[in-house]
Amino acid sequence: MYLYGASGHGKVVAEIAEESGYHIDAYIDENVSKKKMLGYSVFHEPPQENIDIVIAIGNNRIRKNIVEQSALFNYVTLLHPKSSVSKRVQIDEGTVVMAGVTINAAVTVGKHCIINTNSSIDHDCVLEDFVHISPNAALGGSVYVGEGTHVGIGANIIQGIKIGKWCTIGAGTVIISDIPDGSTVVGNPGRIIKITEL
Repeated sequence: MYLYGASGHGKVVAEIAEESGYHIDAYIDENVSKKKMLGYSVFHEPPQENIDIVIAIGNNRIRKNIVEQSALFNYVTLLHPKSSVSKRVQIDEGTVVMAGVTINAAVTVGKHCIINTNSSIDHDCVLEDFVHISPNAALGGSVYVGEGTHVGIGANIIQGIKIGKWCTIGAGTVIISDIPDGSTVVGNPGRIIKITEL
């Protein structure tokens, strides 16, 4: 297995892979100044097609760009052994679930998502592709999160909320009403401070 992205996030993903019993061959990173990380070599381009890979980059748009440009990789899903994931959860390829995460029954998680440390996702939530749920964020039941949205550290989203695509939910924000596509939201209760046209 190869990890695409030799940065801080890549260190965490490497340890999840190790604890899950995967053999890591190397990192891949376009920064030619990077030679080694955690004792693993850093390559500056993929060694071949059809390799097993996890994109270990926190930026949602960069992950999506890599996927769109690299259709011939086999994307691996990683679940930290100290996460609590219901057997009735559907998690798609390339997603990484970190330590301390709880995902309850009937949740659907899309491709290349990051479910970060100690976050909580309750029953019947849907996360589209390239979503990042940051550490200690909490989603109530039946929350829908659109593609590419980043839910910040410690944010709280009450049950039944729909959040649009490519939104940014600020750290500590409390979401009590639906959020349209492209919104940046901060505060308690959350208020939209910017909408970017998609």
